[in-house]
Amino acid sequence: MTPLLELSFATTQLGQQYFGPFNVRVAPGERIAILGPSGAGKSTLLKLMARELRPQAGQVVLAGRPLAQWPLADLARCRAVLPQGSNVAFGLQCALVIGLGRVARQVDPQLERIVQDAAVLAHAGHLLGRRLDTLSGGEQARVQLARIFAQMWDVRDGLILVDEPLAALDPGLQFDLLDSLQQFCAARGHAVVAILHDINHALLGFERLLLVRSGQLTADIPANADAVPALAALYGIALTTATSSDGHVCVIPARSAVRRAA
Repeated sequence: MTPLLELSFATTQLGQQYFGPFNVRVAPGERIAILGPSGAGKSTLLKLMARELRPQAGQVVLAGRPLAQWPLADLARCRAVLPQGSNVAFGLQCALVIGLGRVARQVDPQLERIVQDAAVLAHAGHLLGRRLDTLSGGEQARVQLARIFAQMWDVRDGLILVDEPLAALDPGLQFDLLDSLQQFCAARGHAVVAILHDINHALLGFERLLLVRSGQLTADIPANADAVPALAALYGIALTTATSSDGHVCVIPARSAVRRAA
């Protein structure tokens, strides 16, 4: 299958640290989680995918076209990005923030309906009349996810890139929004690449794991029980596996007896 997104020997440098070369292929409809210790280069890899960073060597290709050649308006119709920090400088109404996902469309007769439906899917429907700067961190995260839903609502086979979308949420909402993201992407054929810190969320909601450490992609593996040894080595922890009542593999972390190498 022709990849939706392909990184070929993509490298960059931030300060004194080099990142890459990254070789990654994302197929249409795939669900991929990026995992790794803090400072490993996860966000850098996602920024290369999003065109927030341009590779100093190698290339990034979206739908058969070099990412650097995409006009921004066209890119906004097929690729959505939710960074780790999505601060809005002014006290905008939440409905307007969600609607910002639709700005690339000159004519948008369904805007109001899509904003409402996207908010409901992100469990933020009750926040539409509020100002974003009056919300808690978890509430703001739901509104920002709704913005991504609104942007990609009426297109197919797109790409969604999200950086720690569940970090500010309580455990119940984490599961609810993970389900919403899965259902949304599956219904439209969107691929999703997400940076996560929770191993169990990665195993539960994603098909592939990209493991990143010290600016390098150390593994690209299926998200199943066979990934547990690589995950334990990545974080320098011990992981005990268990199977939930619905058959999903989950892990219980513990401090490793072996000190992780620096």
